[in-house]
Amino acid sequence: MKFSIVVPAHNEATYIGDCLDSIEIAGKPYPDQIETVVVLNRCEDGTEEIAREKGAVIVRENARNLPQIRNAGLAAACGDIVCTLDADSRVYPDVLQRIEEALSGGDIIGGGVNIDYDRSSAGIRCTMAFLNFFTWITGLAAGMFWARREDWLAVGGYDENVPWGEDIDFARRLRILGKERDQRFIKLPGRSISTSSRKFDHFGDWYFYRMILFEGASLRRGLRGDDTRFGDKFFFDFNTLTDKGANTVEDKE
Repeated sequence: MKFSIVVPAHNEATYIGDCLDSIEIAGKPYPDQIETVVVLNRCEDGTEEIAREKGAVIVRENARNLPQIRNAGLAAACGDIVCTLDADSRVYPDVLQRIEEALSGGDIIGGGVNIDYDRSSAGIRCTMAFLNFFTWITGLAAGMFWARREDWLAVGGYDENVPWGEDIDFARRLRILGKERDQRFIKLPGRSISTSSRKFDHFGDWYFYRMILFEGASLRRGLRGDDTRFGDKFFFDFNTLTDKGANTVEDKE
């Protein structure tokens, strides 16, 4: 069973080495069956050099469009099972084995995973409580998504008309396909990935709730494709701002 792990990367030199190392460790039970695809998006740092040193397949996609970036990696992936992983995340050593076990019975179409942040605070815990409730009530998931490659293709990958939240939209469509086949979409039990708290570091530990309260109009306009400022602030320009030493909000717990 061959795995492809797709990792979008925009100025990720600080994190991507640890990310790729964690994939290598998780892939030890599958010698020569792990393909890591790094999608370079307007990188101005050492991301490409690190990815090449780690043996990753390199793809370039400079669009300011998250689903388009992810789809470029999916198009290059050759594995039987495809997973997506953000460059500032690390997988736990047994995650690929648990994904293979979940898919081996034929009654599961795919899913997401549980997320641990690399630090904790009241704001981060409240954010995770909200997100866990959302995934429970909707039956969806977040974080690293995984499915058979043929099923990624069957739902058309990520919708490039969805400017952000494309992963939740993908999960929703994959779950619908699973229901049609009498298959389940699940959140993989147990610890799966650890991800950086850098957005909390940069915007503040309560930024998620401030975003909902004060960025709602921009958020809705962004979903319609009428306004790019929300996506620019929280996704496309985030690493560039951080790398240039922009001030963080000092409300950590």
